[in-house]
Parts: sequence; C-alpha cells; structure tokens
Amino acid sequence: MEPRKITEGVFWAGAVDWDRRLFDALIPLPDGTSYNAYIVAGRDKTALLDTVEPSMTAVLLDELKGIDKIDYIVSHHAEQDHSGSIPVLLEKYPDAKVVCSPKGKELLMCHLHLPEFVFITVADSEIIDLGGKTLEVIYTPWVHWPETISTYLKEDGILFSCDLFGSHLAFTGLHIEDEQRVCDASKRYFAEVMMPFRPTIKKHIERLDKYDIKTIAPSHGPIYKDPRCIIASHKEWVSDNVKNRVVIAYATMHGSTELMVEALSAGLWKRGVEVERFNLATADTGRLAMALVDSATIVIGSPTVLGGAHPLVISAAFLVNALRPKLKFAAIIGSQGWAGKMMEQITAHIGNLKAEVLPPVIVKGKPTQADLKEIEALAESIAEKHKSIGILQGQP
Repeated sequence: MEPRKITEGVFWAGAVDWDRRLFDALIPLPDGTSYNAYIVAGRDKTALLDTVEPSMTAVLLDELKGIDKIDYIVSHHAEQDHSGSIPVLLEKYPDAKVVCSPKGKELLMCHLHLPEFVFITVADSEIIDLGGKTLEVIYTPWVHWPETISTYLKEDGILFSCDLFGSHLAFTGLHIEDEQRVCDASKRYFAEVMMPFRPTIKKHIERLDKYDIKTIAPSHGPIYKDPRCIIASHKEWVSDNVKNRVVIAYATMHGSTELMVEALSAGLWKRGVEVERFNLATADTGRLAMALVDSATIVIGSPTVLGGAHPLVISAAFLVNALRPKLKFAAIIGSQGWAGKMMEQITAHIGNLKAEVLPPVIVKGKPTQADLKEIEALAESIAEKHKSIGILQGQP
C-alpha cells in the first residue's frame, strides 16, 4: 500500500485492524480499531507523526517504502499502540530523531529501551519547522497519560490530536461517512479511556478554541473533515451536565435481585425517568461505560455470595470507581440469604464517586410486597432527586 493523501504534503500511513476485539486485555473492541500514523512533508524536512502497534509494523513499513528520508518521528504518546514500532523505524531511518515531551522521553526509554541520543524534547507551544509546513506542539497531559502532546499544522489547520477525539473503529475511507456511527464509537472510546480525566480534558478542549481547526486527525479511527460535531460532543461529555437517566448494573443468581430491578425499573419509568439496565453476566462493559458518561444516577444490585457481593458486581463497582463518571446519585439494592457484608463491600469500591449515596434496599431472600414498597420508595426518591437538580420536570 501507499500512504493516503489528506492534503498537499500530508498523508495517512497507519494500519487498520479489523479483527482486534480486546484492548489492553480490558476494553472490548466490537468494531476493530486503527493505528493512525501521519506523514507531513515540508520543503526541507519530513516528519512521521507516531507509528503503529508492533504487530502491524510490517504494514507501516510497506507504506513507507517510497519514503527515502524521515527527519523526525514525533511521538505524541508513549503507549505502544502509538510508539511500539519506533525501534524498527529507527533502524530504517537511523538519522531520524524522536521528538516528544521530556516526560515522553522518560517513558519511551523505559518502555522501548531507546538510547538517549535519539531524542529531541520539545516544550509546550514550540514550533517544528519543516519548511512550508509548521507544526506547533500543544501539551495535553493526562489525555490519557502524563506525557501526551498534540500537534497543530498551521498551514492546513489540521490538529493531530493523538487519543483525544479518537474512536476504536476500523474503516476503509479515511474520512467520516456515517457521522452518527463514528460519534457513537467515539463516545465509547471517551467512556472507556478518557472519562477519568474529564476535568483536565475540559481545560485542554477550551484551550483548543483559539486554533482555526479545519480537520482533526486522531490516532484511532477516521479523520474529521468537519470537526464541529465531535468537538461539540466532547464539550458536552466533559461538562457537568447529566441526563434524566438511571443506570442499573446488577447480577442475579436465583432471580431475587432481578425482581427488585424489575420493580425499580417500572417505578422509575412511570415517574418519567429513563432507565438503562445491564445484567453483568452478559453486558458489554463498553456500553455500560457509555451509559455512565452522562447519566445522573447509578443503582448497583447484587445477591450475596459467601457473605459478600457477587464478583461481577465487585468488578463493575471497581470499573465505575476507576472511570469516575459525573454521577450525582448512587444507590445499592440486593438480596441476601441470612447475613453478610455485601453492601459494605460495594460501598468500599465506589469511594471515588462524588455522588450522594441514597439509603440502600437490602432484603432477605425473595422480596416481599413490603420489600417492593421500599423499592417503590427508592424510585420516588430518585425521581425527586432528579427534579431537585432540574433534569426532571414532573411526571409524564
């Protein structure tokens, strides 16, 4: 293959992975992914922006076979899906220098064992002059590692945004065909990767307002020829706004917890509150993360296993705690046979949430009518809480 032209002197030279279904042994990839590298060829010098996952190095080398010289390998991010092919590229282009932040240098030396002499470190707002093509370095730490940078190609208005605005989505055409599909994939990516860093990302996006961005070229997924929609979506996701929605994440063994979930769902629906339910035995954790991006409330439901919470619930609680969504309220429901520490275990795993924790509803065995009245009261309490923050304007 040959590099694909984006505009004069700017090319995509990455790899599309249609078959990858798991990232970091954690993140589901239902639509595959891409590893985007870019070539920016100026009058005097040529820069390669990032590389590809090591398993795809041969694909990148094939695309670069017509490129005789690379002066700079700009490493936006030290994670190996971006940087992993750098050692091989340095063998092919021994005079090339790796350009990155000082923290990037530290991490690349650690992860790839690169020698110190191959590096040029750059400061925030520093200019990389290629001759007629000018890259401005934009520090974007904690998007989603501490060393991350983006670059802005002034002459063409292209933001090479690294993981920001990205999507795990394999593609044939470089540019967006189905904007809604890409936005959905980007929301999944934001939820799974970026959400814990929401306050920091908000500041970075605000800073980008001063740039005349005509195109966004992320490190994963298609290129945005019209960046307005994806920028607006991210501004909403990083805001403090939440929707009139309750996420219910639960496990059930003998049906008791599920009966409580059914009753709560019905109670919320009739009060005009949207519900998204996730049975953790079968749920796509990526979809769960997406629902958490802008929901107001989470309810975690669990049976009791050996005196504690169900392992799937503990895993989900750990994930929610790590992602730190902008939830306003949280509650725990569940069933136990005789006694246990189920509720205490779940509570201990969601300490990062800045949510008001509502009184739990824990029953013994199969819920009675009296128990279901408590569930109804919880539904009423949640609806009232949603009204109090202005996202529910009364019953339908």
